[in-house]
Amino acid sequence: MGNTASPFSSVPAMFLARVAESGDAAAFTHPVPDGGSETWEQLTWSQTRDRVRDLALGLHALGVTPQARCAIVSSTRIEWILADMAVLCAGGASTTVYPSSTPPDCAYIVSDSGSMVAFAENDEQVAKLVGQRAQMPGLSRVIAFEGGAGHDDWVMPLEDLAALGASLHAERPGLFEELVDRIRPDHLATLIYTSGTTGRPKGVRLDHANWLYESQAMEQLDTELRQRDQELMTVDDVQYLWLPLAHVFGKVMQVSQLRIGFMTAVDGRVDRIVDNLSVVRPTFMAAVPRIFEKVYNRVVTQARQGGPVRYRIFRWAAGVADRVARLREEGREPTGALAAQHALADRLVFARIRERFGGRLRYLISGSAPLAPEIGRFFYGAGIVILEGYGLTETSAGTFVNRPGDVRFGTVGLPMPGTEVRIAEDGEVLIRGGGVMRGYHNLSGATEAVLTEDGWFATGDIGVLEGGHLRITDRKKELIKTSGGKYVAPQRIESRFKALCPYVGNLVVHGDRRPYCVALVALDPEAVRAWAAENGLDGLDYAELTREPRVRALVQEAVDELNRDLPRHETIKEFAILPRELTVEEGEITPSLKMRRRAVEERYRALLDGMYGDTVETL
Repeated sequence: MGNTASPFSSVPAMFLARVAESGDAAAFTHPVPDGGSETWEQLTWSQTRDRVRDLALGLHALGVTPQARCAIVSSTRIEWILADMAVLCAGGASTTVYPSSTPPDCAYIVSDSGSMVAFAENDEQVAKLVGQRAQMPGLSRVIAFEGGAGHDDWVMPLEDLAALGASLHAERPGLFEELVDRIRPDHLATLIYTSGTTGRPKGVRLDHANWLYESQAMEQLDTELRQRDQELMTVDDVQYLWLPLAHVFGKVMQVSQLRIGFMTAVDGRVDRIVDNLSVVRPTFMAAVPRIFEKVYNRVVTQARQGGPVRYRIFRWAAGVADRVARLREEGREPTGALAAQHALADRLVFARIRERFGGRLRYLISGSAPLAPEIGRFFYGAGIVILEGYGLTETSAGTFVNRPGDVRFGTVGLPMPGTEVRIAEDGEVLIRGGGVMRGYHNLSGATEAVLTEDGWFATGDIGVLEGGHLRITDRKKELIKTSGGKYVAPQRIESRFKALCPYVGNLVVHGDRRPYCVALVALDPEAVRAWAAENGLDGLDYAELTREPRVRALVQEAVDELNRDLPRHETIKEFAILPRELTVEEGEITPSLKMRRRAVEERYRALLDGMYGDTVETL
């Protein structure tokens, strides 16, 4: 299992050790406005320490005490990271809030967490807090990364907080280190409210020991991999971090950097990912499957637009990639005719795809939702390794991951060093280890419902172990049982379908207590508009395209292909194309891009009922 005991007493202690070791090396690079464009600015580890110190002492001056909560309402940006580390160094704990949260949801999280200070990204986020001020009596100050003018002294610009801390540092030069020395492993570090696919979000309490375990397990994994001439992360790597830092997946990538010391490029703008890749040229990046699906869809669409010959070449190359990937999953490399075909496919197709990722990418990490094996194999055969992993907010994210040199698509890999797993009698995955939370915040009985006295956490996921690799088959609460008594795992079907149809953003399989399965289809706007332009329909808007017979025929073709490989009780008997895509704003997907199945089913109840005709039963 390896040694996952951390040599550090807290995340800030680990941070200061990294500064001592790597002081003049680049820690971060981030975009800054430059006239009408933008440039990328670097921060060394020492410069990062200085900025964090001033903010931390500013928080101390405002009265932030040990384990006091401070909320951060912002998208991913360098200020988020600086504010988070400042909160921890002051002895406090960060409460994460998605910037897409509604004002009432912001108020609920800030109030329930007992946050005394809140960082807000800009005037839009400040306005949410100001408008809900009466609902958050314990919130004493709002710190604005940008803007914030025009309010009373309840709102303070970030630079004013830094100036306050710099003044205190001049008076008491050793205070910052004193504050860090007081922090213990069992002190609360992060309070993350699960976006959840149903119900009100629950606050998950993660202490410094959780994050110390995650970072040490990552370092231990690298030690084990190097013994097999493989590696995951090194000090020479460059990470591209766009993941929401309000989500546990983004957070674990942040703390891993502190232990290993690589540079991170920070920019949370999803619409800038493709452009940034050519600038940052990362060696690795973590993402959710929807990003890989979009890249795959774009590649397929562009191949179609290139004409019949180019599309046939692409389909041939995709077949070569699949055969090569399956060989590599078995630990073998292509030889003979297949090796020659792969070399040709690489020159014609794959090299261009790798170049889109900056040209020096070693691997990608996928998590938060299932990755279609077909998409994983396509990229693997094209020379881009996707390491699918698994974890929950309650397990500090990093729990399982496929290893370089030991990739098995359809599984989430092996446990991280120091983590144990077992499968309960009903198929539920149980986990025990240093990443498991200490409990839920302000929810009596909720912790005991999922966490046993001897430390086993019930994940709510159904899975099987295959040679030590974990395969997640579905969510325990999302398994469908038809009125005929047959069980259906919808996530597996949905993931497979998105690999078959590049024009679809989401598929919602429905059939619980129904005689058969049907589906709701949400198109991918970018992909379907590109198809429309190619097929003389560029004058139609999105809603009109959803009613176009030729679009329905595209989806029907993929449904037919899907059904051919499914048992009869799992086949999709009917589907409806939704008039718009699923969105975070409408509460249909979470900010981490997971579908809220019950919310979608409730919104489109009449449409679902209509697909059953006279066989409608109560949902």
